[in-house]
Amino acid sequence: MAAKLNDYPTEARADYVFGCMATNGQDRMTLQRCSCSIDVIASILPYEKYERAETVLSLQLATGEKMSAFKTMHMATEIVAEMRRAQAEAEMVCF
Repeated sequence: MAAKLNDYPTEARADYVFGCMATNGQDRMTLQRCSCSIDVIASILPYEKYERAETVLSLQLATGEKMSAFKTMHMATEIVAEMRRAQAEAEMVCF
């Protein structure tokens, strides 16, 4: 279990916590909740899947004809849906 929780690089965890705090507040309680959130996500979703989902999400934000496939492609939407489920679980546990 410990290895599974620690397969996320520190930079990825910090990036998530910074983004979470930018959205939810800049205080100590929010830091604890956001740290809890990434820990829960890491316990559900291996880092490889998290990284894929992050990549798909950034490609979905891009404009252009070639990038539109990432908004509708079944594989891409399933990857993102899996991450969204992990985030929802983390929100229920931590917030």
